Amino acid sequence: MLGPRGVTRARQLRPLRLWPRRPWGDGSIMASMQKRLQKELLALQNDPPPGMTLNEKSVQNSITQWIVDMEGAPGTLYEGEKFQLLFKFSSRYPFDSPQVMFTGENIPVHPHVYSNGHICLSILTEDWSPALSVQSVCLSIISMLSSCKEKRRPPDNSFYVRTCNKNPKKTKWWYHDEIGIRYWETYYLNRSFDVF
Repeated sequence: MLGPRGVTRARQLRPLRLWPRRPWGDGSIMASMQKRLQKELLALQNDPPPGMTLNEKSVQNSITQWIVDMEGAPGTLYEGEKFQLLFKFSSRYPFDSPQVMFTGENIPVHPHVYSNGHICLSILTEDWSPALSVQSVCLSIISMLSSCKEKRRPPDNSFYVRTCNKNPKKTKWWYHDEIGIRYWETYYLNRSFDVF
């Protein structure tokens, strides 16, 4: 473009706007999360996975924390045993996975379940996708328990339970199921060591 004296004027570029002019407040994000949770809550009530039922009392006060009652599948090592799963949802759900752990007096004895209820399952952390749901998590946990050949705790159970964060999502899990090793580095990431 030529100016009044024939000199080229540089076009002033505006920065590309990647978000709406008015940034979304927590209200929009919370409304989206609540809508998704209400949809999943109805699905879990109307069509629960086999052996699972929603504990109705757990959702009376808050939609962001659920307890799901679970019974071990017939024909498995856990047949007839009763467990409870605690689901906690952040305001970033479903883009952020829920915190899921066993709770209550009966924690299943399983190579991927620590005695404090923490579950070593990849879809609860790095393999999480917003396409997954509470029902798909429940089905994965049922499958994990049903495929168990021997009731035992993870080899590092005592150490992990003494040193881990209360939130299992704060653990950096390494998954090596083909050789039966699970490794976590919460202890190492959150501690400082003296150098001699």
